[in-house]
Amino acid sequence: MLALLQRVCEASVTVDGAVIGQIDKGLMVLVCAEKGDTEDQARKLAQKLLRYRVFSDENGKMNRSVKDVAGDVLLVSQFTLAADTNSGNRPSFTPAADPETGRRLYEVFVDEVRLSGLKTQTGRFGADMKVALINDGPVTFLLKA
Repeated sequence: MLALLQRVCEASVTVDGAVIGQIDKGLMVLVCAEKGDTEDQARKLAQKLLRYRVFSDENGKMNRSVKDVAGDVLLVSQFTLAADTNSGNRPSFTPAADPETGRRLYEVFVDEVRLSGLKTQTGRFGADMKVALINDGPVTFLLKA
């Protein structure tokens, strides 16, 4: 499992011209399942995301998690994170989980984040989405499980 998190001032996802998810201060996270990933990995990665310290404390150091600051979370499925870009000029998506497995693991990840009680919004799995965000920092990290 992969999660590309971005600390944001605000973020939204639009499908077919309608905003279906929108957050204020928090994390916008692109989530990807790879072949061989498990539900346990999805849950562990979600917990890591919730504990990952990317928000500043009173001294300006990244010592606070999204839970610590009661931030919002926007989760968007993004299979292209699994791309193999090692050869040629076109990515290969063979490392990505098949769509059925990807959807199931994404839903496990979303459910685990929602258990935190934080405002959690999502995109729509498999849809053509338009994602807008204001990256705060910019701060961006790739987490793996």
